[in-house]
This record gives sequence, C-alpha cells and structure tokens, in this order.
Amino acid sequence: MGCLAVNLADAHVLVLGRGVTGEAVVECLEARGIAYTTVDAHAPADFSRVADIDCSDYDIAVVSPGWPPSGPDIAALQDAGLPVWSEVELAWQIRDPDTAWIVVTGTNGKTSTVEILGAIAREAQISHAVVGNVGTPVVREAAAGHELLIVEASSFQLHFTHSMKPHASVILNIADDHLDWHGSFAEYRRAKARVYKDTAVAAVYPADDPMIEQCVRDADVQEGCRAIGYSLGPPAVSQLGVVEDLLVDRAFGQERRSTAIEIGNLVDVHSTTKNPPGYAVRNALAAAALARSVGITPESVAAGIRAFRPGKHRGEIVAARDGVTYINNSKATNPHAARATFEAHSEASVVWIAGGLAKGARYDDLVTAVASQLRAVILIGEDSSELSGALARHAPAIPLTRIKPGKTVMVRAVAAAADSARAGDTVLMCPASASMDQFDGYHDRGEKFSQAVEALAR
Repeated sequence: MGCLAVNLADAHVLVLGRGVTGEAVVECLEARGIAYTTVDAHAPADFSRVADIDCSDYDIAVVSPGWPPSGPDIAALQDAGLPVWSEVELAWQIRDPDTAWIVVTGTNGKTSTVEILGAIAREAQISHAVVGNVGTPVVREAAAGHELLIVEASSFQLHFTHSMKPHASVILNIADDHLDWHGSFAEYRRAKARVYKDTAVAAVYPADDPMIEQCVRDADVQEGCRAIGYSLGPPAVSQLGVVEDLLVDRAFGQERRSTAIEIGNLVDVHSTTKNPPGYAVRNALAAAALARSVGITPESVAAGIRAFRPGKHRGEIVAARDGVTYINNSKATNPHAARATFEAHSEASVVWIAGGLAKGARYDDLVTAVASQLRAVILIGEDSSELSGALARHAPAIPLTRIKPGKTVMVRAVAAAADSARAGDTVLMCPASASMDQFDGYHDRGEKFSQAVEALAR
C-alpha cells in the first residue's frame, strides 16, 4: 500500500515498534500533536500485536525495520487498506521543503559514503545532517532547516518509502543480503532501486555494474535528472574516475565535456594499507559525485576526502602485538562486505574470525575468493553451518577452530587467533554475518573484540 492522500495533522497513526526508530517516530508525532497508538511485542506499548487492534481506527501505519513485509502483521494492515510508511516516508512528509536530500543505499559502503559526504559538506561550510541507517533517525533532522540532509537508507527503509524525491541518489552495490526479510533477491533489488525514483538532479551509479545501471535506466526520475557514473578507470563524459593517481570529474562544471577536473588524489583516500583498496576509492568517488551535484567545489571535495576518518568497527586497527596486526571490521555483516575487506591482504597472511547470523546469505563465492589469503579461520557463530560448509568445499586445507558459544566467546576467539598468527600476519575480525546471535549488535561485537585484543598484553 502506497502513500495515499492523508492529512497527517488530523491522522491517527499506528506505530509498529518501540525501538530506536519507533521512539523517534513517537517523538515526532508528539511534537506535532498527532494522535498515535503503538504496537510492540518486546517493549512497553499500547498493544503487543496487530491482531489485537481494529485497523479501521487508524489512517496510517509507520513501521520499524523489524517488521518484514511478508509477515502477518503487515499483511493485516494492507488487507485493511491502511497505508504503510517507513520512518523515512514520515520524515519526507514533515520535512523542511528548502532542504535538499541526498540518499545513499547499497549492500555495503553506505555509512562510509555518507560520512565522507558529511566531511565534504563541513569543508564547504554547508549546514547539513548525516542521518538514517548511520544512527540518527531521519525524522529528528528532516524539519531542522539544514541546507542538506545526507540520508543512509537501508532496503528495509526504502521498501515502505513512497513519495521521497531526492536531489541526488546512489546505489553503491547490490549483493545477497537480508533475503530472509525481503523473501528473494529480486525483491531486495527492487527495494534498493526505489532510491532513484523521482530523483531530481543526479542518479549516481557505479559505471561498471550493469545491474545498477539498469536500475537507473528503469527509474522514473524527474525531468532533467542526469545519470552520473563513477569507476576506478579514466572517466567518460558524465562520469567521475581515476587518471593515474588523481580522482577526476568529467560530469560537472562547464568543462565536463572536454576536461577532467581534479577533485582529489588517491593518497587522500583513507586506508589502513599503503594503497587504498578499490572499495574505499569507489566510496570516495560516489560521495564526490553526490557533492558535486549540489554545487560543492572541487577544492572542498578534495579537502573532505582528505579529512574523512571512518568510525569504529570498520577496518579499525585495534593494536599490533608481536608483529601481528589486529583489525576490527565488525560492521562487515555480509559476504560482500567481507570480500572487500580482504582486497589489501597478501597470500596466507590472514587469521579470519568469522561467523554469526547468515540472514539467508551464501558463502561459496566469498570463500573461493579469499581462500589463498587465509592462514587459519576461527568460527564464532552459534550456527555457522553455511560458512563452515563453504570452507570445507573450497578451503579444506585451511586450519579451522570452532569456538563454543558463551559469554567469553570473543576472548576465546582472539586467543585462538593469536595462537594461529605469525609475525607479519593480520587477525581480521570480519564476521560476514549479523551479530545478534551472540551480541547486542555489531558495535557490541566490535567492542568485545577490541577489549579481548587489549587483554592479550596483560
């Protein structure tokens, strides 16, 4: 059910979920005097399930990401003809109309890209907020009067977003993820592709990804919107890319059809290794394209790329012990993200701590790609049968240690990894899985890894 004509001020809103998203929605509604009722089976709410309510009493349902579209609750709402909105849709409805929205989605790299874009906006002295899946709910900043709203949008959020019209948008990549929530890869792709709908100025895409390029071709964008590509090679017209060691732009400015404008240098791109991996350069180029679409100068783009430093749990070097480097990449919650992390590592140099909730993902392609870089694997998931099966099929000679679940699982995993590593190796905590089987989220998993590494020196 889409975004039917609703007078929000007079509406009675049904809010599904009282977690971070649901609480932000409630705050937004209360601040505007809008009536609401909440449903949540795991937190204090008016009702514990949709089956206990009469849907005809409500005008809109705003749902949190924990409620899959295939579930009985959403089906009941839709059967009753109730419009179902995401928190992002609600944010769009209450937005400041003078704020330009830039929306970033993809299986991986979303957080880094929006944070690079935030760094660029700071250098350009543009009033902005970085919101969405990065941590701050969109409804908290949508009406705050910023010049620019930089939105990290997950597929969950996009699925129930109907009327958003971004200034610029991008899909960074699409790979198997959250198939348990969406039901199929086709539905997951369809949700991601919503980001391009009604984009006004720039539909940005990786130029070497025909599937995403097709999403742009199929999108019903606004008149005058341009398709802007980016790649790791020299750019064609209307693209950004790399020439020797320079990041360059042939898409924006008067010179775009004949001259490549310098917007940075490869050494400006943050990396834990001497040469930045391809995924880091791609994220920087995507952010640069989005920034240029709102008129930010090449100088500010370059300064923002230089200034960016990733947050914790994303390729974070925790420590070096006895010649071994310990890296926390807890945010790699799917195989696609994990594969990118391995780009910078040499043969037989990685002791890999992996495992967790698979979310419907398969690991054969990942293990095949990284097998030559592995010295050993430490499995920590309560059920890592999918990953262990892929390792048995494609890397049977790699030593494998299974860590039994329990409160000290990460302490034992780090100890086992330290025993397996040699001087010059990297212990890479890069689970390729979600964390909720044994941790309170990827942040908690990353913190426990860092604490366990620090304890090695005691």
